[in-house]
Amino acid sequence: MSLTKNRQQLAGHLAVAGAYVIFGLNLVCCKDIANSALVSPMVLFTLRAAGASALFWLLSLFLPKERVERADYPRIALASFLGLFLTQVSFLMGITQTSAIDAAIMGTLGPIFTMVFAFLFAKEPITGKKAGGVALSFAGILFLIFNSVHSGGAGATTPWGIALLLVNSLSFSLYLALFRPLIAKYSVVTFMKWMFLFSLVLALPLSARGLLETDFGALPAKVGWEIGYLVFFATFVAYFLIPFGQKRIRPTLVSMYSYMQPILATVVSIVLGMDFISWQKVLATALVVGGVLLVNKSRARAS
Repeated sequence: MSLTKNRQQLAGHLAVAGAYVIFGLNLVCCKDIANSALVSPMVLFTLRAAGASALFWLLSLFLPKERVERADYPRIALASFLGLFLTQVSFLMGITQTSAIDAAIMGTLGPIFTMVFAFLFAKEPITGKKAGGVALSFAGILFLIFNSVHSGGAGATTPWGIALLLVNSLSFSLYLALFRPLIAKYSVVTFMKWMFLFSLVLALPLSARGLLETDFGALPAKVGWEIGYLVFFATFVAYFLIPFGQKRIRPTLVSMYSYMQPILATVVSIVLGMDFISWQKVLATALVVGGVLLVNKSRARAS
């Protein structure tokens, strides 16, 4: 039984790690699309919701039919609002008004919020190991950020941009803490097809004008490929992996994988020759990984 549980946890870790690797590259694509000013954040979210919704509903046709209890529809709608609509829209709007370094700093708040919300709503205990692990990874990320060479700085950041990224962290943290039991109740495909459908219904009235005004035929091929990546990988694949992992590991651990994004950005920069390996980067990575391992060893709530 213990071996099976360990395998389930490993599968959960691999799924969430894969999702956040995709999210790390997603940041690059979103920033590039935002800089092009050809597609608004709301239109981009609607495209992602429509594409993922279609893919999940199509996939569900080839799987055993699963009935959703009527009382769960409002809960799934709320999960959709917090975990998809508010999270993604605030992020897509926020990155247009923040520098890369400030966005990275705001992203480090997610695991802290999740740990608090999981304690308040899911009765997940804040143990010494868990608090220490979050603090260790948080220190590692801040150490990496403040020892990285960057341009733009706070001059490219607005208070509204910071507020939007704060909303992004808070909404996704609430989603992770509140809806684990509901996610565990249904298959990933069933849960996500309704999640994205609710988000699409919410987004369409707000983006209808933008969809009509966007000249999709005039979009450069690069932007088109980036949108394709966002729809298929950063939305459909990543949001398949996240609930898969949520079923197997605790909310705080899921959230802590967000610390992979600045690490991944550094690795990509090094591979592309835009950055270099230094002892500071190696130390920061070790601190982040050490923090995740420490949280993983912390005591879970007794079942």
